[in-house]
Amino acid sequence: MSFYTLTNRLTKGFSNTVFHKDKEFLFFRFRTIRGRDMQLNLTNKYNGKRAFITGGGGALGRAFALLLARDGWSIGLTDISTNHLDVARKEITEAGGKCLTYVCDVSDKVAYKQAFDSFIKECQGIDLLINNAGVGDGGLFGEYELEKWDWITGINQMGVIYGTHYAVEVMKKQRSGCILIISSLAAVACMPNMSMYNVTKAAVLALGESIYAELRPFNIHVAVALPEFFKSGIMQHARGDENAATIGRKKIEKASITADEVAAYILHQTGKEAFYILHPLKARIAFRLIRWFPGIFLNSKFRQFIKKKWVRERLAKP
Repeated sequence: MSFYTLTNRLTKGFSNTVFHKDKEFLFFRFRTIRGRDMQLNLTNKYNGKRAFITGGGGALGRAFALLLARDGWSIGLTDISTNHLDVARKEITEAGGKCLTYVCDVSDKVAYKQAFDSFIKECQGIDLLINNAGVGDGGLFGEYELEKWDWITGINQMGVIYGTHYAVEVMKKQRSGCILIISSLAAVACMPNMSMYNVTKAAVLALGESIYAELRPFNIHVAVALPEFFKSGIMQHARGDENAATIGRKKIEKASITADEVAAYILHQTGKEAFYILHPLKARIAFRLIRWFPGIFLNSKFRQFIKKKWVRERLAKP
């Protein structure tokens, strides 16, 4: 039995007895799907209600923003797309929030700092930073050019470091705040043919784990979300192997969960001061199995990878 077959069976076995009776599950389903107006724990904790969200024009970033907007938050959004920001601003305003938008590439630390400082000046501080901007890609190590490594690490890794660095300075002075890092289950379930993505997501998980204890004395909470595949446009800017990108897009298309569900669950758990935030149940089970049985996971990956037709064809070449 492969690692993934075991994970799927455990998920099915527990889904009807545990997951659907989980109050947290009922919370985010209730709010996002049935549209009930339930105030976020974060809103009760942070009276200033000031959030800065990178990648705010994408599916997950906009979902975060809309949930906060319903509670009357002031929200700063960054994105590389002016059109996406315009759409998000309209939706956030209609939902009851205040929206400030910044066309910004998070891999540009100077542009990022300008946008962040502008938000701080306008809102007189920050309560929540959501490091959400990210891109997906795929390809074999060695064939993925170093210039592309610079690109993906600049966004997925350095963008998170820049934003966290800027926010920590302000939050320490305030003696309050929350930093939410959007990583991925890929940070621990490192699959072949996507090392460039896995590395960046593992790096930001390590950042969160490293600074958690450092910032807690300043009343700054750090959380890291590690969701599994969900419906999003994360692969739209892929620059690597087209075959790997196609596989990634198909997995996203087949995902059963939406960005709205993921955002609501993550914000709810962040409000409860959780650190590791995993969704859905399959991700929670996989996270624990990988940590408990790393050798089984690695061998399972190898066996699955070596069976792929295109891998065998590559090996057969002189």
